[in-house]
Amino acid sequence: MKKNWWQDKFNLFMVTVAFFTFLFMMTAVATLMIKGLPQIGKALAAPEIQFAIRLSLYTSLISTAFCIVIAIPVAYVLARMDIPMKSFFNTLLDLPLALPPVVSGLCLLIIFGTTAFGAWLEEIDLSFVFTVKGIIMAQIFVNLPFMIRVMKSTILSVNPRLEFIARTLGCTPAQAFWKITLPLSKNGIIAGTVITWARALGEFGAALMLAGATRFRTETLPISLFLNMSTGDLEGAMAAANLLIIISIISLYIFNKFGGDFIGGTRGV
Repeated sequence: MKKNWWQDKFNLFMVTVAFFTFLFMMTAVATLMIKGLPQIGKALAAPEIQFAIRLSLYTSLISTAFCIVIAIPVAYVLARMDIPMKSFFNTLLDLPLALPPVVSGLCLLIIFGTTAFGAWLEEIDLSFVFTVKGIIMAQIFVNLPFMIRVMKSTILSVNPRLEFIARTLGCTPAQAFWKITLPLSKNGIIAGTVITWARALGEFGAALMLAGATRFRTETLPISLFLNMSTGDLEGAMAAANLLIIISIISLYIFNKFGGDFIGGTRGV
């Protein structure tokens, strides 16, 4: 009886904490949406918001494409191959996830703005400092580790015996990868792509440090929100915030639907 009493108290405590956590988060988001949604139509007509939407879509789609192309081979190496210093490489690739975005942006600014390498890139018309290219680079740097982690967990969830059987039937390692591993990783690729794209849309700190915050030049939706708040335009800021919230909700739904647990590597083999 006493054991059941403690169990009930424990369950009540856990449920209470979970409920108030959910309530707090929902209240914060809902308050912003209730106040911002009536203004979103007016704000969408503003030239700066339209520019920010176009630039956000342009940069996020390009950076997400780069993340996919780079993350798949890197994740395959980490998941399937026994390479020297594998743990070190894993830690290094995860580092941008732990760094504050402004620190990541400062790292990129130092590389591309103060080194001979950055000067050489400018000579061949690849300037990343205070340019749209800088926004794309910042999005890639911050989001690539996330995409690698998702893809690594996805590839680990594919039974390696299937690849081995394909090779015994005459497939080369590359053919086994294209015909077995990649198709079976479809849900993880979709989930990782959608959430990486949403994260790219919302990237602020690193992009601000590397590309700056200039109206009608490097003004993405998060930068627009920042600029509007700086000038006292609360309606414009709330409109940008509401667009990002809506995109985030849709992206999270798709991510969870197509295998959000890949991020933890818990998907069964």
